[in-house]
Amino acid sequence: MTGDDFANGLFQDSVAMLTRLVDPGAHVAIYETEDPSDQVQRRSRVAGWLMLGLTGAIVLGLSFFPAPYVIDNPGPTYDTLGSVSVGDEDMELILISGEDTFDSTGSLLLTTVTRSGNPESLPGWLDVLQGWFDPHRTVIPVDVAYPPGVSVEQNREAAAIEMENSQQEAVAAALDYLGIAYTSRMVVSQALEGGPSEGVLLPGDVIVAANGMSVETVSGLREMIADSGVIDPMTITVEREGAVVDVQVLPRMSEGTERVPMVGILVSGTYDFPLEVDIALENVGGPSAGLMFALGIVEKMTEEDLTEGQVIAGTGTIDAQGTIGPIGGIRHKMQGALEDGASWFLAPADNCPDLVGHVPEDLTVIPVATLEDAIEALDAIQTGGALASCPGS
Repeated sequence: MTGDDFANGLFQDSVAMLTRLVDPGAHVAIYETEDPSDQVQRRSRVAGWLMLGLTGAIVLGLSFFPAPYVIDNPGPTYDTLGSVSVGDEDMELILISGEDTFDSTGSLLLTTVTRSGNPESLPGWLDVLQGWFDPHRTVIPVDVAYPPGVSVEQNREAAAIEMENSQQEAVAAALDYLGIAYTSRMVVSQALEGGPSEGVLLPGDVIVAANGMSVETVSGLREMIADSGVIDPMTITVEREGAVVDVQVLPRMSEGTERVPMVGILVSGTYDFPLEVDIALENVGGPSAGLMFALGIVEKMTEEDLTEGQVIAGTGTIDAQGTIGPIGGIRHKMQGALEDGASWFLAPADNCPDLVGHVPEDLTVIPVATLEDAIEALDAIQTGGALASCPGS
């Protein structure tokens, strides 16, 4: 008897014994089968390859078949006190001419969100499935991310103008904090096709008043439009080709999840500053970097080192008066900040409800409502003073 025969017999006896313990009257049958024929083996291999091929085809189809969603991910961060690559050269992200500037030892990181997909280039279903299972990504219906009636190109143009306005408002807020005077005006860049202002407000119009009240900032104009509502037309006073003209525009509600009254124009805030501030940042749109731009300018123009070697990230819109507004994608921005070495994160106070239960470990989040709040937070970080916090975060 070979060792294999002995082991096989022992196995059969064991099975029989266990079966009798469970059911003494049971009969146990042990079947020995011969190796399957070559034909059976060939059929098995063919079936296996067919199943593998079908699975591969399904995965490949999911990769290329478009899904009606876009995916938001944590984006890169940029140090407003550092430099960026523009073409083949490195440039200071914020370059100030006409005033003394001072070096600092820390970093002030503006944070971003990277969006995969748009109505003209949708992601595949496999990417969407991965996004649903990844806590650091958010899957959004494309018609929510891109409201109907606004093309991808118009969306890009609006984001670029919002970024330019954000930079100008940040400079204004910083100079206002530092006590440096300036003047400002608002210029219509474009009246959106099919919007309330099409053919009424023209590119180059300088907006000076709304409903008889002077208006000096983009944020101030938005507030006036919101207060006016969509029942009665607004009277908007503009300077056009050297003449003062009153026009009537009836606002209507915007598309998307957060609907507000709008007049359908893109406006650029134009300021006359007593110094030159150049901000070199490409391929980033929207207004959410305003707070970090303003902090960077104040740090550069303040002899005292406000950061003292700390890596501090943040986000938030800002207006010329230094008021910080809420933004979207804050969870992605916190994650991006943590991945790039930040220990502290300045968040708009109005975003506090979005933070509850989502603040990453090893990241301290400080809510701020004004530029002054943010600068006081920098001081508290250095001195160990009391820091504000969001309720429940």
